[in-house]
Parts: sequence; structure tokens; C-alpha cells
Amino acid sequence: MTTSTATEFDTAWTLWHHAREDQLRDPLGFLSLTALHWLTDRPERLADVPGTWWVTDDKVFITAQPGDRLEFQGVNIAGVQILTPAEGAPGLEVRHGDRVLEVIRRTGQHAVRVHDPAAPALVTFEGIPAYEPDPRWIVAGRYRPFESPRTITTGAVVDGLEHHHTATGTIEFAIGAVTERVLAFGNGDDLRVLFTDATSGVTTYPAARALAVDAPDPDGTVRLDFNRSANLPCAFTDFATCPIAPEENRLRVAIEAGEQHPGLGRGDRA
Repeated sequence: MTTSTATEFDTAWTLWHHAREDQLRDPLGFLSLTALHWLTDRPERLADVPGTWWVTDDKVFITAQPGDRLEFQGVNIAGVQILTPAEGAPGLEVRHGDRVLEVIRRTGQHAVRVHDPAAPALVTFEGIPAYEPDPRWIVAGRYRPFESPRTITTGAVVDGLEHHHTATGTIEFAIGAVTERVLAFGNGDDLRVLFTDATSGVTTYPAARALAVDAPDPDGTVRLDFNRSANLPCAFTDFATCPIAPEENRLRVAIEAGEQHPGLGRGDRA
């Protein structure tokens, strides 16, 4: 690699890394989460949340008074509000001042996630630790599509939850003398891999990391840039419901590239 090429690679990685950190600094993003309340069929008051909340027939019911200052779609909730969040999708937003009370549905269960721009995790965030980027971790692979997509079910970081992914094929690649084959989710223009490896639970987050993969060449060749292996939101907060990697994607090798476990400090790169 020439000096110019190396500089371009390093600059591109730095821009990607800073964009990832800026995304986490979103005042109402995952670092703003301060609570996750699971709802039942019994009307309840939630800690530090106005109103009364419960679930009936897969619908979330909220009762509130004007003084509770709860708003849905710009309208103050005064009486009963019924919400129907979609399974696995981003939640429906109920506003409470500067906060967002996100109503979600996961594996048929309903919850309220509290987003607060004054959350301690946002205030103390110093960036994402990562390995020093290295072009040697850009690996060629071969994508082989399935005849038809397959639904792959994985567990989640929250006990009892499941995630359902659409796998469209496999990617085979070699790290040194070891050949690995992983399931690829998404379509040919938007492939992604959810994986663990020998660093998981040591220097990287144990549940999974994610890697976006560019569209395959006509012959199925893909480029896996493990320098851009990214943590899922659950690496940064206890109030996320992220999937774990499927069994097929638990690599035997150590991928010493990409983002590290946030609890380990600033990592190898200043």
C-alpha cells in the first residue's frame, strides 16, 4: 500500500469512526436511555413516568391528565390514548417535555423506553474504543445467495426475547489458514453480518458486532472491512433489546479490528 493510499484509508476510517460517535451523541439516541419498563395487563404507574400504562389485546393504553404533560403526535393526552407499536420496529413516541417515552413491542411483549437528553451516559460519553485501523483486516470473500431467503431466529440480550432475521445467503472468507462461512442478512445491495469471534467477551462486546458489506461483484466477490465492525446499541446501554449472533456466525478466529467493548476505556487508538 502506497503512502497516499494508506492516508486515504486512515482518513476514511476516521470519518466513519467520528460519524459513529456523533450518532451516539444524538440527544435522544441510545445513550439517552435511562429506563426500560415492561408493561402488563394491569394498569400501573411507572417510575418517574406520568400517567397509567397497561396492555390489552396487543394495544398499549395510557391514561393521563392535562397536567401530566404527555403528548402523542403533537396532541396533549387528556383521558385515554391507545397505541399499537409494530413488532421489532422503532417505537411510537410519547413526548414528556424534553423526554421521549418510546413505546415498543418485542416478541409480543410491550415496553416503554425512556429517552432523556440529560442522561448521565450522554454527559460522560468520551467516544468508542477501537483497534488501530489496519488495511490487513480488509478481507475478500465470496457471497453465495440462497435460492430463496431464509428466516433465522436468534436470541436477544434480554432473556425471553427473539429476533427474526432474513438471511439471503452465505459469505465465505479466510483469515490466515482458517476458512469461515457466515450467514448474510439483508439483500444484495445492503448485506450485513452479525458475528462474534475469539475476542468477544475479552476485548470486544460479547453478544455480537455488526459489519455492513457492500454489494457483491457479479461473480459474488465481496469486501469485508473488519475495521468497521460496529457495536450494537446494547454495548452502550442496559436498556436495549439487541439480538445475539446466530450460531453459524460465531467465528473461531480473533478479529482484532473494529470497535471494542465500551467498558474497556479508549482502546488502542488515541
